[in-house]
Amino acid sequence: MSAPAALITGGTSGIGRATAELLHSRGYRVMVTGIDSLATAGLPEDVLTVRADARSLPDIDRAIDQACRRFGSLDLLFLNAGVSRPGPIESTDEDAFDALFDINVKGNFFTLQKALPLLNEGASVVFTVGAGEGLGAAVTAAKGALLPLMRSLALELAPRRIRVNAVSPGLINTPAYSKVGVSQEMIDSWAGDVPLGRVGAPADIAEAVAFLASDAAGYITGDNLVVSGGIGVHARP
Repeated sequence: MSAPAALITGGTSGIGRATAELLHSRGYRVMVTGIDSLATAGLPEDVLTVRADARSLPDIDRAIDQACRRFGSLDLLFLNAGVSRPGPIESTDEDAFDALFDINVKGNFFTLQKALPLLNEGASVVFTVGAGEGLGAAVTAAKGALLPLMRSLALELAPRRIRVNAVSPGLINTPAYSKVGVSQEMIDSWAGDVPLGRVGAPADIAEAVAFLASDAAGYITGDNLVVSGGIGVHARP
């Protein structure tokens, strides 16, 4: 029996990369997609890396074709590719709005559609969601659209025993923050707002994804696993 196979979109850095490394260490065959080919340095040599823009259907087709040729079938599809463009409605232009929905919604939808023939009976699909109110109307709407999509797909794919869930990260220290000019000092200062007293690491989310992909989560579908260190659990006095 061959080892399980996983395809991770947005897998060259941050949460996706940490998940690729964790699953590889646990015996998975892993393929990742991303747009930053330089970010793959340090990944295990046998992790297949494919450059693909999540909003491009031809890129998605090429990635799924490579997954088919390398693995033949998939046991986990981790739809992690996403973009965040925080800001109020007044400063959100059409390009930012289109990018949010093209990458977070359209890209995830069509990646799953095109990967369906590869998904084994009993496979797991996991979406990364995680954006809450306060980051801006457009990013909240784009990420929020994934939850009803996930729940609908959980029902639609249940006859094939394909489980569809989401993971919603809280404050996680990823390279996404530095790309928008947030310093490490500022990230560290956010720990005081987290009930568990620390900013999360990508490995915290990787463990949650690995759980949702495992037999231990075999009776969980249509659910959103919040991994936030307690943010949102209660109102602070």
